[in-house]
Amino acid sequence: MTVLFEASFERTLDRLCAQLKGKTAEAWTFDDAQSRRAAERRLAERGVSARIRSAYKPLLHFFLEEAEPHDLAAVTVAYPVHPQAPANRFLLEAYPLAALLAGAEVAFRPRADGAFHYDVTLTFKDGRREERRVAAPNRVHTDMAGETGVSPTGWLRLSDDGDGERLETDYERLFESAMTAITAHNWTGGEPYFEELSIRAEYPAADEPLGFADEVVSLREALHEDFYFSLLEVFQRKSGRPLGDRGLKPGQIAPDIGLSDGAVRVRVELRPLSRDAITSADEPLDASALDRTAAPIGDAAIRAGLERIGGEPFEAGTRSGRPVLARHVRGSDAPVMISGGQHANETTGVVGALRAAERLAQRPGAHFTVSPLENPDGYALHHRLRAGNPRHMHHAARYTALGDDLEYRNPAEAGPHLNEKAVRLEAERRSGARLHLNLHGYPSHEWTRPLSGYVPRNFAMWTLPKGFFLVMRHHAGWETAAERLLDRVTAHLATIPGLAARNAEQIALYEIHAGETGFRLINGFPCLSSLDERSTVPVTLITEYPDETIYGDAFIQGHTAQMETVLAAYEAWQELVVS
Repeated sequence: MTVLFEASFERTLDRLCAQLKGKTAEAWTFDDAQSRRAAERRLAERGVSARIRSAYKPLLHFFLEEAEPHDLAAVTVAYPVHPQAPANRFLLEAYPLAALLAGAEVAFRPRADGAFHYDVTLTFKDGRREERRVAAPNRVHTDMAGETGVSPTGWLRLSDDGDGERLETDYERLFESAMTAITAHNWTGGEPYFEELSIRAEYPAADEPLGFADEVVSLREALHEDFYFSLLEVFQRKSGRPLGDRGLKPGQIAPDIGLSDGAVRVRVELRPLSRDAITSADEPLDASALDRTAAPIGDAAIRAGLERIGGEPFEAGTRSGRPVLARHVRGSDAPVMISGGQHANETTGVVGALRAAERLAQRPGAHFTVSPLENPDGYALHHRLRAGNPRHMHHAARYTALGDDLEYRNPAEAGPHLNEKAVRLEAERRSGARLHLNLHGYPSHEWTRPLSGYVPRNFAMWTLPKGFFLVMRHHAGWETAAERLLDRVTAHLATIPGLAARNAEQIALYEIHAGETGFRLINGFPCLSSLDERSTVPVTLITEYPDETIYGDAFIQGHTAQMETVLAAYEAWQELVVS
């Protein structure tokens, strides 16, 4: 192992408690509510009346910590629109306020001056009316990708200090220092630059569930996301690729952000790839147990499921040497390819693919291939990171150990790095399938990058959950089949108890805080269909279930929806091919 950077930082709350003098002060920091209240008490003991607010999602925290939400009849919020940020940036930052104030009438309107504050009008049930200005400290800066960002920042305002000034917090210093050290390192050679780039940070901010759906305020999860995607951008720049290029192969980037009891520290090192098995304490090794599994499964359960499916085994290898396991069940039906786990932190598709394939294997004449876990290296990283933070999205596990999205790996250019992609090519070669069912997921709660402009660059449409939806990609000449398939599949999904209702709830909240989804609704399900000839299979149906971080009944509902999609699409495809 090679250590690239290691440092500890003074906690901002400790510094404020040691240095603040005078009678009153206001500060905005990246800390949980419990820590901020404790610092206020410490300052009060020294005669300082201080209010320490959250620099992260300040409007939401105003309602959580200062307003009287149970007595509200109506709320109107005028949010800033800054010329160097997406128009809905500060509206997104207010999420999921509309759901938390469900007893009140809530309205948002843009305010074009761009000043970093919200104007809030509170109307109470007893007729009282209050006007409040809620500060939202931000800075305009050049981020690690060389792009202009408008990002939340710490702030300090003393009693006689007017507007106050920026307070560089421990949260920001940890991120900037580690990123600067990584960027400045003498990276030699070409892609991949390393096996694993490990960023292990400790930060004293507990996650704070909001009591609504799967939503949580998590500064540590946000730091993971900012590290991971910022580093992808750094290496995209270094490699001469455009930002967002999914073919980049830097190696496996692994931020692990743990909860400390007060320490703020980070250690960056180069490590060899992990080759550990993916184990689970309670492996569902039979079909009925798999149907009820309430959490992501491990190697043994995947192998057991494939054994029950039968057929002819085939596989590919990963960078670490893990196998990508698949089966081909031959029959007289029109063949279909089924895959899951391309993005390995999207876990309901792995179980859904196995459950669907087991049922199809009992069908006379069934013809399909199934590769339930296409990205086992990413899945192993996800398993490792979930041990410490089970409710975090862990997008570092999204891509392979090469650091790329296997979908975008070009066989003509891959050379010795075809790896996981080989299992798809072999599935198509063996079966001749013209339909690929590719099971995916996305975050079940808000996804942010607070230190790089807040809205995840190139992933803005994914920042909030908006129900279970479908993405159709097809070749020219396959439009009619694609449209009929979407109609048939969504009509079946609409019969699943509760699924369409959950969709409607998430879509309504999304539209309040983000705007129009941009999708067509077909039988109550958002769908996006486009001409796309990147794949050699002419029709690809991609599922998108809001599954990152869900467990228990929610996880069962997720992999059941994935399974039902596969079964409905398979059945519809047989009729479409015949007609």
